[in-house]
Amino acid sequence: METELLKKRDALLAPVLDERRLRLFVGAEALALGDGGPTRVSQATGVSRPTITAGCKELLAVGKRHPPAEASGRIRSAGGGRKRTRETAKARRTDLESLIEPVTRGDPASPWRWTSKRVRKLADELQRMGHQTSHRMVAALLHELDDRLQANRTTLEGSAHPDREAQFAPIHQQVKAFQAAEQPVISVDTKQKELVGNFKNQGRELRPKGTPARVRVHDFEIPALGKVAPDGVYDPTQNTGWVHVGPDHETAALAVASIRRWWHMMGQQTDPHAQRVVSTADSSGSNGYRTRRWKTELQKRANETGLEITVCHLPPGTSKWTKIEHRLFSSISQHWRGKPLVSHRVMVNRIASTTTRTGLTVRCALDTNTYPKGIQITDKAFKQVNIISDPFHGEWNDAINPNDS
Repeated sequence: METELLKKRDALLAPVLDERRLRLFVGAEALALGDGGPTRVSQATGVSRPTITAGCKELLAVGKRHPPAEASGRIRSAGGGRKRTRETAKARRTDLESLIEPVTRGDPASPWRWTSKRVRKLADELQRMGHQTSHRMVAALLHELDDRLQANRTTLEGSAHPDREAQFAPIHQQVKAFQAAEQPVISVDTKQKELVGNFKNQGRELRPKGTPARVRVHDFEIPALGKVAPDGVYDPTQNTGWVHVGPDHETAALAVASIRRWWHMMGQQTDPHAQRVVSTADSSGSNGYRTRRWKTELQKRANETGLEITVCHLPPGTSKWTKIEHRLFSSISQHWRGKPLVSHRVMVNRIASTTTRTGLTVRCALDTNTYPKGIQITDKAFKQVNIISDPFHGEWNDAINPNDS
């Protein structure tokens, strides 16, 4: 009976009472019911027990230690209720900025210096600091702070050679001079090694919905297929490329074999009257300027073709500046992205079908020859190289002439 009456009184009074008076009303009912009053009132009215208990305490405190809140015209005690959003947002933003502060500033002993700063982790840390937030709110705040997810950018090249900038002038002059004389110009390099098999290839391709290509979970090399080292030749004058897929070690012999096959398959056809060829290359790797085998192999090709082979190396620290990187290899990577290179045949066909809007065409072939590593070139053998060094950094700029037979 008491519960039914309480329900009726609550239904009549609740719509016209403010927050404080409702709290006092349910508190008075609980005190009147005695033991178990807060629970019974909560069940009848739906008001939470903490609110009912607060009403009881406020009624018991009136006229004793604290003056009634109504005397000051307030409904809540000073400092009660939710903080202003403007105040909490400012504090939350300040604390968030301290968490994402660049590691070059701040305390080097802070554990956050070594932590992946994802939005969920940032939200958890802000909650431990007393803020009510979520990962979505953190993402919105980061957007307001103009912070974005950013990958590393390879712009720091380390120590540079004092003549690095000066080296580009003779390269440019040689290329222009050869093009004016209608002599072939090429850029050579070896692309990064690729695993052959049904491995994940970065990127995406259009496929029927729900039918992604299935690939291996782990990138463990398949012994029967191994890796390949695509070695390329790019002709900027003709905008054509040749790629020599060698399933073997990346060596100077492989790099020069690629030039040889380019000449017989493409270069000789477009420049049948050529007497010289200039090649630009980076300064390290299989075609580096310090590699003796690179020069001795070029001598063999010069003797075979009768061509004078001029080589201009880009200075150290600029290996990614070669024409072949930007005009050929990047286009190949874009063309086969998202497509598993399941076999040598698939890789060759993918490369050979690479085209661009600017008219790039590519030819490709598989080389099954072996090119062993670790072959040493003796001083006697190296003296047979008919090399003419340029007065300006002859180690970077030289020409190899055919030996008189």
